Amino acid sequence: MSKPLPLQHESTYHIYNRGNNRENIFCEERNYTYFMKLYTKYIEPIADTFAYCLLRNHFHLLVRIKIPRVFKTLGVSATPSQQFGHFFNAYAKAFSKAYNRTGSLFQNPFGRVQVTSDAHFTHLVTYIHRNPEHHGLIEDFRDWPHSSFHTILLEKPTQLARQEVLGWYGDRASFITAHQGEADTRTITHLIQDDLLEAAQEPRIATEMS
Repeated sequence: MSKPLPLQHESTYHIYNRGNNRENIFCEERNYTYFMKLYTKYIEPIADTFAYCLLRNHFHLLVRIKIPRVFKTLGVSATPSQQFGHFFNAYAKAFSKAYNRTGSLFQNPFGRVQVTSDAHFTHLVTYIHRNPEHHGLIEDFRDWPHSSFHTILLEKPTQLARQEVLGWYGDRASFITAHQGEADTRTITHLIQDDLLEAAQEPRIATEMS
């Protein structure tokens, strides 16, 4: 596998990762909460977040890295890629300590695909939000509590780039309508290819575990 390119300032990325050997990286409600607490600490200051979804053994993020001046103002000396690495390492360390485990928690390196077309944004946001249903974790993705779907629809304060996301769809009603059907994966296959492969293998995994 070739070494991934470093994250670039002012660029938008689909960032994802999963547990080694498809191991769960979230076992209890407190794990999801702690992951987002660390996200707030490490990532929110240096990236705009458009969408996210945390599943049992993997996660998806859609972010735009902020300009270098923001890093300097915050005193962040790490590169964007290193900052994400610090975030994942902090979570993995706490998770491993809590469950008395050893070895790498996440696959390395973490996945990142640059999003360069405006036409891909809405399809990717919809795909990320519908991911729990896509992987058969729940019948209706709207019942999954660990994604940004409901936060985007609510009006209370959030660090998510809510208005920009709704602007991509046109308005709130169009955002809801777009999520009522499956995302058009044909246009974003290059952005989610690993996830499609993972989903294709899951029925066999479920049988082995039953």
